[in-house]
Amino acid sequence: MRALILSDIHGNLEALQAVLAAAPAYDAIWNLGDVVGYGASPNEVVDVMRLLADASVRGNHDKVCCGTTSANAFNASARTAAEWTRKQLLPFAAAWLQTLPQGPLHPPNSASMIAHGSPLGEDVYILSIREAWVPLQQSSHRTTWFGHTHIQGGFQLLAKDWRTIRPETSGTRYPSQRTFQLRDDSTRYLLNPGSVGQPRDGDWRAAFALLDEEAGSVTFHRVPYDLSLAQGRILMAGLPERLAQRLREGR
Repeated sequence: MRALILSDIHGNLEALQAVLAAAPAYDAIWNLGDVVGYGASPNEVVDVMRLLADASVRGNHDKVCCGTTSANAFNASARTAAEWTRKQLLPFAAAWLQTLPQGPLHPPNSASMIAHGSPLGEDVYILSIREAWVPLQQSSHRTTWFGHTHIQGGFQLLAKDWRTIRPETSGTRYPSQRTFQLRDDSTRYLLNPGSVGQPRDGDWRAAFALLDEEAGSVTFHRVPYDLSLAQGRILMAGLPERLAQRLREGR
């Protein structure tokens, strides 16, 4: 199984198109949620993902934008974007978002698990070893994939050996992809492909990952996209200017 793993697209059509064009050969696409929110192309992104994704879980922005939950917990910019997105969603897009299951989910023909936030709670952030400790201890799967933080990398546990994984692809001086080999089946991984549409690790380029279960490898990728067009769509839609600025900053 070669899985192309995408997360946190956030309505950024230009970033999604660049990722799909650059992706190596794969057998399935796994969607870790937050397809919409922040970006200005929610219907277009949903239209692509509903046809291509072989396994999907919902994100917190997906739930809010389709009306399943309220935006009260969001900050001002996120709430404004969610309310705008909810008004823009066409019936087919809203209906698809409402059908997305809560993670964690076991994708077909795979030994992995996928979630939006932590496997212990779909809206929980995993930003440190402390937050990764319990889900790694409890996991019976070699790799569990999560999103939500918009930070590419993850965490590893082998016996009492805890490690943070950062692919160091950020910035122009780093390569656009990094591959590492998974250790034996006794090792547990919590891995984040990064955000397609709004990275927050200092690298503005769209992030994604490829898992090759047979080869026992993971490759983290970064790819440039038409940033100016994505920013222009946000501004023309009347969304907060900050949402356009942060795309350039990768924050």
